[in-house]
Amino acid sequence: MRSKDKISYFYDGDVGSVYFGPNHPMKPHRLCMTHHLVLAYGLHSKMEVYRPHKAYPVELAQFHSADYVEFLNRITPETQNLFPSEMARYNLGEDCPVFDNLFEFCQIYAGGTIDAARRLNNKLCDIAINWAGGLHHAKKCAASGFCYINDLVLGILELLKYHPRVLYIDIDVHHGDGVEEAFYFTDRVMTVSFHKYGDKFFPGTGDMKDTGERDGRFYSINVPLKDGIDDGSFTRLFKTIISKVVETYLPGAIVLQCGADSLAGDRLGCFNLSIDGHAECVRFVKKFNLPLLVTGGGGYTKENVARCWALETGVLLDTELPNEIPDNDYIKYFAPDYSLKLPGGHIVPPDFFIPDFDEDEQNPDERVNQHTQDKHIQRDDEYYEGDHDNDNHTDDA
Repeated sequence: MRSKDKISYFYDGDVGSVYFGPNHPMKPHRLCMTHHLVLAYGLHSKMEVYRPHKAYPVELAQFHSADYVEFLNRITPETQNLFPSEMARYNLGEDCPVFDNLFEFCQIYAGGTIDAARRLNNKLCDIAINWAGGLHHAKKCAASGFCYINDLVLGILELLKYHPRVLYIDIDVHHGDGVEEAFYFTDRVMTVSFHKYGDKFFPGTGDMKDTGERDGRFYSINVPLKDGIDDGSFTRLFKTIISKVVETYLPGAIVLQCGADSLAGDRLGCFNLSIDGHAECVRFVKKFNLPLLVTGGGGYTKENVARCWALETGVLLDTELPNEIPDNDYIKYFAPDYSLKLPGGHIVPPDFFIPDFDEDEQNPDERVNQHTQDKHIQRDDEYYEGDHDNDNHTDDA
């Protein structure tokens, strides 16, 4: 048993300032909110805090194709219309829009996960945290599901330089398809994903029968789940499976993707986990006392994402946080009760009533704050007209 875990935490404020667009559910601003909770609770004083380096194109090309990295580097919102075939080939557009500073955003979050892996490799820390990382859908040659660069794959490749076997665990509500696909043919990485499966839920992969191929046969584990799973069922499954996996596979390091869209009340998720239930998974993995790389992931009710990842930072530091959220720059987002923990099934649900909001009728000289704008964003799973529309198989009424 280690006397005291040494923890490295990676954060760059620029990662939270990018904007996917007015009707997009991904809000990197949630990372600023998480960081300010970490500061407000004084957790930064118990960790080594680093600004990650911006990953070089050659580092990103350790997994991704060089032509895809090069295109991400040069495409801008102004020039995207000039490259329709490339936009289609690399799956850029609706789910994965081109926005200002896109490539720098990718460099920062990927750089954080790569730096985290390197510090673990060099035994400079026991646990490394990068809440900006965890973008598990990105493929070798294409963006997918709001993810452009797969920082998790890059971090695992880094860990494989020092460890014969790495275990990847994913508790995002969506299947960790990009990571599974990257290591589907090898036994050096075991991937374990707990996710919603069926009903045309994105990305549509992650069947229990998908277990890997060739050298990787039986080294991909999928735990497909139905809507509404609660803390008791989820944590019981999680602990049973993960304890057996660690005992049998004997990994040298663990990568834990903590997507917070598995929380109750998420705008895109459908599980019923409380923040405590989600954090219990983190607490359980920490007890193995193996080098541990922790990332964020999905999460679309941003005040609950911040609550969750701040609490889990405390869990990794063995620090219990008071339920009353201390004053911070984003305190108004946590109204009306300003509590850190909220029980499963009662976590601030998305707005069921979507008021009319015509951007064209707004006074261009009057600034609408981000919180007000967010309240008017429709739930994607209710009104989304795209390839992943959950209702696209129904007849028109």
